[in-house]
Amino acid sequence: MRIPSAERGVRVAQVDTAETGQGGADRRDTGSGPWRAGIRRAIRIGSRPGPWKRGPVLAALALLLGLLMLLHVKIPNRIGGLGSLVETFLPWFGLFIPVLLAGALWRRSVSAVVALLLPVMVWLHLFGALLSDKSQPGSDLTVASHNVGADNPDPAGTARDLAASGADVLALQEMTEQARGTYEKGLAKAYPYHTVQGTVGLWSKLPLSDTQPVDIKMDVGPLGDTKPAEVKMAYNRALRTTVTTGHGPLAVYVAHLRSVRVNPRAGYWTDSRDRGAQALGKAIAAERNERVVLLGDLNGTMDDRAFDGITSQLRSAQNTAGDGFGFTWPASFPVARIDQILVRGVEPESSWVLSATGSDHLPVAAGISW
Repeated sequence: MRIPSAERGVRVAQVDTAETGQGGADRRDTGSGPWRAGIRRAIRIGSRPGPWKRGPVLAALALLLGLLMLLHVKIPNRIGGLGSLVETFLPWFGLFIPVLLAGALWRRSVSAVVALLLPVMVWLHLFGALLSDKSQPGSDLTVASHNVGADNPDPAGTARDLAASGADVLALQEMTEQARGTYEKGLAKAYPYHTVQGTVGLWSKLPLSDTQPVDIKMDVGPLGDTKPAEVKMAYNRALRTTVTTGHGPLAVYVAHLRSVRVNPRAGYWTDSRDRGAQALGKAIAAERNERVVLLGDLNGTMDDRAFDGITSQLRSAQNTAGDGFGFTWPASFPVARIDQILVRGVEPESSWVLSATGSDHLPVAAGISW
């Protein structure tokens, strides 16, 4: 059927009008669409945290780590010995730095990276000097110390290893009565002079004199006062003697302080050790000889505030002339240096850790000069 021309024109006009209206709307949307999308994009970018705003928790943890190491002396000890516990493992807090750095890089947090500068600088200030070798060749006298271990399965082998170390003066701690004869026999050829006081002893290539036990308060209170001297001597853990050298007399102390304990009730319990450290510090303060060497298992690191009375008078041979931290315990995977060589009036030239024996401690040695 044919549509009249007039009617066909009207319909075409209606279609054109409808299309023109819709097309006009499309053209308006085409102009406003990108504008609205740009606004939405700007809002999203603006609401997204920038590099300085990312990782606030990481930044806070970095600052706390730095403050913890910087102000470790302010941590109270009355709360389960927390202060001493932190100071014992203080070098290991540096391991948190690369962990936090990895998190900061993953989060692309500039603030966290900047905050990490604090613990890095504090750690380097405390321990950076230990990373270099400060030893010097040659020395006048070599001293060594070893906690041989009460449960040592091979005391004869330990004696052979220590005799081969070349030390002029050798201190032993934690000798049992059963193993004492083995050490005396194994060390007799290399060391013509020796003294044993309770569970500690000193072997020397040079003459000894003025030997006496040192009271480190193993027994306190009314019960301790009732024990006779011969009973106390059986478990005495410190001595003082004089080594006659070509440069004059050298006062040598050997000590084995009480162990520390970690338990849920008391926390890091150090009372007996701290009492012994104070007594040892007083004995050294009363020492008239200006040249002093302290050898022994002190059951603590020299960062621990409990040893302030000792470290204020003596300096660590490892810190002065060693290479690295010189960790000694446990022998299978050392995490702390609790076996010490401390000196006064002589110059440490070198300090090192000897090879493992049958003990759970590693032996330590140092070269000293006048």
